[in-house]
Amino acid sequence: MSIDAGRPVSAGGLELVAARRLIVDAPVLRLPLSPGDRALVIDGDVVAAGTTLARRYRDVRVESFPRPEGALRASPSAGGWWPGTESTRGRARGRRGTPPGEVLYDVADRWHLAVGEHEEALDAPADGVVEEVRPGTGIALRIAGAGIPGVAAVGGPSRGRLVTFPADGDLRTGALDVGLAGAIVVVGARVDAETLTRCRATGMRGVVAANLSDKERRDFLASEARQRAGYHGIAPFAVLILDGAVRRPIASPVRALLSGIDGREVAIVVDPSMLIFDPTGIERPETAPGLVRIRSGPAAGREGTWVASLGIRRFRAGVRLRAGLVRLDDGSEVAVPLADLERYV
Repeated sequence: MSIDAGRPVSAGGLELVAARRLIVDAPVLRLPLSPGDRALVIDGDVVAAGTTLARRYRDVRVESFPRPEGALRASPSAGGWWPGTESTRGRARGRRGTPPGEVLYDVADRWHLAVGEHEEALDAPADGVVEEVRPGTGIALRIAGAGIPGVAAVGGPSRGRLVTFPADGDLRTGALDVGLAGAIVVVGARVDAETLTRCRATGMRGVVAANLSDKERRDFLASEARQRAGYHGIAPFAVLILDGAVRRPIASPVRALLSGIDGREVAIVVDPSMLIFDPTGIERPETAPGLVRIRSGPAAGREGTWVASLGIRRFRAGVRLRAGLVRLDDGSEVAVPLADLERYV
């Protein structure tokens, strides 16, 4: 990297650095539903963590049959749930009962129902209020708590007690045992798909990692799909990725916040990707004035103090970008493109 000499350095400019939320208060979660799933709550319901919000079904198929007798007035509209009727003639020939399922549409006195097998419960990951229920689409739930946002999450939603591992190490299979069953663990950098599979096998409910490579994510999703294809259901398991695929440690403000909620019940949700917790009695960590973090480039993951705006500077290959001067923790000062910086608010 080269810096043009003789260019003026202007004070301020921190507001030009991209801001990242450390805590999101009362987030709205979106829990997906597919055609054939049955919602058990309605708009405005107050629910507690663990309350079953819906019944999900696998191996969904569409069945068509004549409208049942007596169902003209009582029939549910599209998206409604039909409880089904028992067979009137047993195994004899003739009309049989109708299965339970979600009504998709009614055409020419024939019903088309989404009927599924292998029921699974969709539980609320935290206390909250149901804001909207849309059959076949999803449930919007406003959480009575707070969340730590990440860039992506897979699996879930899941819930468990938070256990933090050392900040300067990866999660290895040798560190896993049945004592972590029911826990969501925080690791320092990244994990691989084999370790994630082992975590799920030991009864853990989730992993919070700074990074997860694209290959490891694909391998884990393939393993998750194989597990869910089995007849017996599996416990929810989720992975929250705080930063992305590039290897870097968890930011110090986030690490301090995670340490403060260690041992508490938390949840990992996918949409939006975040770690949900109860903020009662938790002090928001203080960040040093002007603290910035390098999120990409050769020094990705390092933190420092904002010094000033450098205006337009020339970097490798003659690329000219708006930059800022950052003083790193070892006392050195570097010019970093603003697009490579972030700050927590």
